[in-house]
Amino acid sequence: MDASAPDTPNAAAATPMMAQYLAIKRQAGDALLFYRMGDFYELFFDDAAKAAAALDIALTRRGKHAGEDIPMCGVPVHAYESYLARLIRKGFKVAICEQTEDPAEAKKRGAKAVVRREIVRLVTPGTLTEDSLLDAARSNHLGALAVLRGGAEAALAWTDVSTGELYVRATSLEEARLHAAALSLAELIVPDNNADTDEWRALAAELGDGVALARQPAQLFDSRAGERRLCALFKVASLEAFGAFGRAEIAALGALVAYVELTQVGRMPALRPPRRAERAAVMTIDQATRASLELLENQAGTREGSLLHAVDRTVTGPGARLLAQRLSAPLTDPAAIDRRLDAVAALAADDRRREDLRETLRRMPDLARALSRLSLGRGSPRDLAAIRDGLAAAAALARLLDETDRAAGGLPEALKEAAGALDARGKGGFSALARLLEEALVGEPPALAREGGFIAPGFDPGLDSARVLRDESRRVIAGLEAKYRTETEIKSLKIRHNNVLGYFVETPPGQADRLMRAPFDATFIHRQTLASAARFTTAELADLDARIARARDEALARELELFDRLAGEVLAAADAIGAAADAAAALDVAASFATLAREENYVRPRIDSSLAFEIRGGRHPAVEQALRRRGEPAFAANDCALHEEGDGEKAGALLWLVTGPNMAGKSTFLRQNALIAILAQAGGYAPADAVHIGVADRVFSRVGASDDLARGRSTFMVEMVETAAILNQASARSLVILDEIGRGTSTFDGMAIAWAAIEHLHDKNRCRGLFATHYHELTALSESLPRLVNVSMRVREWKGEVVFLHEVAKGPADRSYGVAVARLAGLPPAVVKRAEDVLRLLESRRQAGGLDALPLFAAARAPDPPAKPDGDGRAAALLDALAALDPDDLTPRQALESLYRLKSMAEDV
Repeated sequence: MDASAPDTPNAAAATPMMAQYLAIKRQAGDALLFYRMGDFYELFFDDAAKAAAALDIALTRRGKHAGEDIPMCGVPVHAYESYLARLIRKGFKVAICEQTEDPAEAKKRGAKAVVRREIVRLVTPGTLTEDSLLDAARSNHLGALAVLRGGAEAALAWTDVSTGELYVRATSLEEARLHAAALSLAELIVPDNNADTDEWRALAAELGDGVALARQPAQLFDSRAGERRLCALFKVASLEAFGAFGRAEIAALGALVAYVELTQVGRMPALRPPRRAERAAVMTIDQATRASLELLENQAGTREGSLLHAVDRTVTGPGARLLAQRLSAPLTDPAAIDRRLDAVAALAADDRRREDLRETLRRMPDLARALSRLSLGRGSPRDLAAIRDGLAAAAALARLLDETDRAAGGLPEALKEAAGALDARGKGGFSALARLLEEALVGEPPALAREGGFIAPGFDPGLDSARVLRDESRRVIAGLEAKYRTETEIKSLKIRHNNVLGYFVETPPGQADRLMRAPFDATFIHRQTLASAARFTTAELADLDARIARARDEALARELELFDRLAGEVLAAADAIGAAADAAAALDVAASFATLAREENYVRPRIDSSLAFEIRGGRHPAVEQALRRRGEPAFAANDCALHEEGDGEKAGALLWLVTGPNMAGKSTFLRQNALIAILAQAGGYAPADAVHIGVADRVFSRVGASDDLARGRSTFMVEMVETAAILNQASARSLVILDEIGRGTSTFDGMAIAWAAIEHLHDKNRCRGLFATHYHELTALSESLPRLVNVSMRVREWKGEVVFLHEVAKGPADRSYGVAVARLAGLPPAVVKRAEDVLRLLESRRQAGGLDALPLFAAARAPDPPAKPDGDGRAAALLDALAALDPDDLTPRQALESLYRLKSMAEDV
């Protein structure tokens, strides 16, 4: 049954409540509607069926509509967040519909009047604010992508609604997926008029299932309307105060702000003014490289084993989020990187003060998220307490930094600025606000404002008076209970309370008759008899109940007034509090890197604008720690130098060809060097004895094999697509690591592709790179490629067994040791013996003819003149087809198709 089409005769004939539901459901659109009914959020029709299946709860029926039963399910209001989290994780949007009218007011309109209800919030993956729905250590980014002039101009804007940060970056439709991958977007807003084009479908496929697409009307992306919306939000006459934004950037920002306002139903979080993220300011890392290097999570999708897991020593949620952001988008400006490294160096040099800072940081609540909830009207007394405790911790951090400044004779600029932001020195300080919150709040406030009891005694005389009356009345209740026991001689008599009856006298059933007979029947009025008790009231008790209720209501109303006042004071200082939160997170990251350096013996990298890449004693951060946890031998450190100084023909970026057997550590060696570059440019110390890196604009990694069956790609096709992206995009400033290119096809096809890829990297891309291959025959290419250097993983044979030393040595590997690895893997002895026999036969034949016995290398050394056309012209046709190809203009798919076509033509010659 479709609840989204209520404009039918049956809908008009629905009950008043169901008619209200259908009208509100029409506003909710494709979101599940949580319809508040008393202590439950109820769902009906298709929403109920979907929610019941997703939540594994009972699907029931309530009444009829159009002659059929109405499916229904519900979740309790007090525990709705856990159900909401499960629905959001499964890709649903949820509209929260609350009762916005007192039921008593509704009754004044008639006995059948329905309590007024309205949607107060639309919950989507990118607009979460509750701690129970968010990971404290991960950002929750909402993005908006605007594309103008047919794709000639584009921009990506993003925010974290839970913290208020707001950024925009000029981009293109092709590059948007790279920027989205760096942000780990939870949700992306796109115009609905473009959503069905090939380009947008490709973008959606690249983003994957982890990013929810919110298709919105194209007018939401109008740049003029966006500018008006932004100026109104930030109360400025022009956006020039924040920077010179292009039309696409304003369109993306405007759409983002409009969507946030739409989902929050008119309320806005404390968004900070927009900041531009320059495209050239950070290293670009595509999604395939992120997955290959396991930057933030491993191949299984968890943190353990990732770079982030290995280097994270942060002690706060905001610090953990900032560390993940920095690893996702390392810097490319040496000065900005050194600014971060200076802060790490200062904290690494003083163990005692660093630990004092970290101990204080542990007491720092998540200021940004508490501030966001207060600005949206979803804050609680605990959020006010978080601001109070956070400001106290911020002041303590500022004092510690000042002490360190005096003791060390100066602090790096980044730490000085952090100290200033932590106590808002340029904005009058936080002392007045901190004192107000300290005086106003109890030590441990309740979770909900409606529970009351969060304002400290003595702060507000009016509240204290109401509380005295309320509490005095409670003492009167206790005295009245004692009086009634004495008069009736019923020792088990009690005065109790519930929300239905208010205060009442309760006795065991056997004593009820006593109170219903004279003389007590004149005082005690029977209300209710249960199996376990009888309940009565008295005129005196009813009067007292009314006075207590008034006092309780007056006290709660006054507390809620004070809550709004305190929240207003906090929001008035939102910008300064946000800056303090940012400073604390940055301090946590710097202290984390300093702690890591001390614990793991990491070194400060030297970063400049050269093309240098020299690492001495480099180690893989995650593998090194995993070996230690397992009690295995220490990690074997290795050097890597991908740049050679001088004027000779080998000067410039070097390409290392890494050979050696599987299990010898080629992939680990490749990955560790890319990870060291990323870690260094993120502003962290690196696992090595010495590091000198000229900033890389991009890091590319193609390591490991996987398929993408959902998109119709085999393992080999994925390998070729990713390799094509690298060869087409890498620049002389990029760092490229490639592993086992060509292994997904036949030996000669694979070797030919690997050979051509090496030449392209060497001659065209001219980048720094590591190219690992099991085709050790390719080492002969170093004779014709001056900047190609052969290195290999050292192996030692001992009594017929292969020992992997995990060390990199100059020179090529002599063979692949594949059969030895097969023996270690447990292949049956007969299979291993037969493989050894076949290998000896093949090697003897190859040695008889030398390297020229391999057609690939024979063609490379002395290409025969083109064959003369045969009689039927097939050879001529093949040569013509080959001559007509322009490899630089071919897409990866076209290149692959051309290769197969040429191969087919060659077989017919």
